[in-house]
Amino acid sequence: MVGPEGRPTLVFLHGFSGDLTLWHYQWKHFSKDYRCVLVDQRGHGRSGPGAGGDYSLEALGRDLKAVLDAEVQEGPAVVIGHSMGGMAVLSFAGQLPEEFDRRVRGVVLANTAASDLVRSMVAGLGAHAGRFLAASARRLASKPDRVYRIRARTLSRNADLAFLAARLTNFGPDAPPSLVEYVAGVGARAPVEVWSNLLGSLIEMDLGDALESVRVPTLIVVGDVDRLTPPSSAKAMKRRLPDARLVVFKGAGHCTMLERHDQFNRLVKRFIREVLEAEVDVAPARTGGTRRKPRRAAG
Repeated sequence: MVGPEGRPTLVFLHGFSGDLTLWHYQWKHFSKDYRCVLVDQRGHGRSGPGAGGDYSLEALGRDLKAVLDAEVQEGPAVVIGHSMGGMAVLSFAGQLPEEFDRRVRGVVLANTAASDLVRSMVAGLGAHAGRFLAASARRLASKPDRVYRIRARTLSRNADLAFLAARLTNFGPDAPPSLVEYVAGVGARAPVEVWSNLLGSLIEMDLGDALESVRVPTLIVVGDVDRLTPPSSAKAMKRRLPDARLVVFKGAGHCTMLERHDQFNRLVKRFIREVLEAEVDVAPARTGGTRRKPRRAAG
């Protein structure tokens, strides 16, 4: 946790096979004005696997609640999730909607999807490549020993292959090689257990109904060349969210917070200010208390 005490809290959740360092540009920017809680999701970075080795999206949603309970004692927070991190946010909302209403003031969903991840990959990578990747992920998820063998023979030992995989799946054409190399290295260091246990959860996930529980202002960000969670996924979420705005970054891929960090930070800062200045409308809510009046971000 970094940033001044007594300020509103921002919680950052990274994506699959990442770690909290992928928010480098955000914590440097936002920690001047906000308390920033950067989370290594279970099994990633310096976090352990969790009780029983449960890597379900339900577990990730409960982890987010635990983080809020531990780190945000006063006032609600703005939660910012990238890819799988956004799915964890939706999981929390779907499982505990009243608690979500109480703890979360606003949400940023960066390069994520709520369902139909296979269809998203087909749309982003093309029919043949998308179906091949989805089928391969299903096979690997069903046979964890294959993940060990493939990782040992390829990504963990072959930096060039890891670089190419990261370039294809995570970035647009203009991303600097140093950035691609860094993300590839983070992914290659992710434990094999994470790959084998989470792949199935991600491929089969369906959080569509959870969208209706996200009643706070929501900013959706996606790159127009995101091949894993393309703009079609973002548009599908926006249609079901009560108070959402969608922004598409031209030329960016799956890591908008890295590829377009200055633009991303300006957009998110404007959204946060708008959310924190939102009026309070006293009216019955799910729990009978005050309800925040939805207000769209400007811009």
